[in-house]
Amino acid sequence: MKFLPGRHLIDSFGNGGFRFGDMSHLGSILILPSGVRVSAALALDEFSIEVDAVLAEKSQIDFLLVGTGRDMLRLPLSLARLFSEANINVDTMNTNAAVRTYNVLLEENRRVAALLVAVP
Repeated sequence: MKFLPGRHLIDSFGNGGFRFGDMSHLGSILILPSGVRVSAALALDEFSIEVDAVLAEKSQIDFLLVGTGRDMLRLPLSLARLFSEANINVDTMNTNAAVRTYNVLLEENRRVAALLVAVP
């Protein structure tokens, strides 16, 4: 899977991947209003490769959740500023919490996006 259009709940995750939209993907994913994309980010410090894709859809995003893997890590200050200037609220948390929060916000029809780093 390189791209799955539409908004999809995350059905499950673990073992290095995610299940959503009646399919599964091994590795990290970037969920935007336009759909779910493969992410090359294996850790939070590799998130900068996804910034352009998020900013391209900033008019449709109020919240960006960043699932940082097993441990909660902080977003680098430079990225936090960049998203703040784009009027996108960013919240970092471990991937487990990010998946649960993403699903709740999506069910509430909120304007949410997420970068979810895969957990082994």
